[in-house]
Amino acid sequence: MLKEKMKEIDEEYVKSGVAQIKDGDVEVAANSQKEVSEKILNSGMLKKYSEIVKLMFGMLQDYRKGVYSSVPWFTIAATAFAVLYILNPMDIVPDFIPGLGYVDDFAVMTIGLRFIETDLHKYLDWKLAE
Repeated sequence: MLKEKMKEIDEEYVKSGVAQIKDGDVEVAANSQKEVSEKILNSGMLKKYSEIVKLMFGMLQDYRKGVYSSVPWFTIAATAFAVLYILNPMDIVPDFIPGLGYVDDFAVMTIGLRFIETDLHKYLDWKLAE
């Protein structure tokens, strides 16, 4: 059953989730940095993303403030979707399942990063030049 659920997480699954993101979701995602950061640091599997997630939150917050607008909506929505997915403890594979609970979070983050990687690099370049 778990294997079947994990097969659901692919690029189409993430794109579908991204398409449903609204401005209010971006607001919730941007305001959840502390919770998501703690979850990532405590998950083991997601720890490797801790610095990238900080950068993602920076981009979301700068976008919301209007100081960084050189980013497509899809990138903002994909970032928000990944953050909100990680924040949700009862996603496809519930986080409380020992050893497996973060596999789906890891998959969504990995796919999401593929979508936004170029724009994240552009943001970092902009931030460093600021």
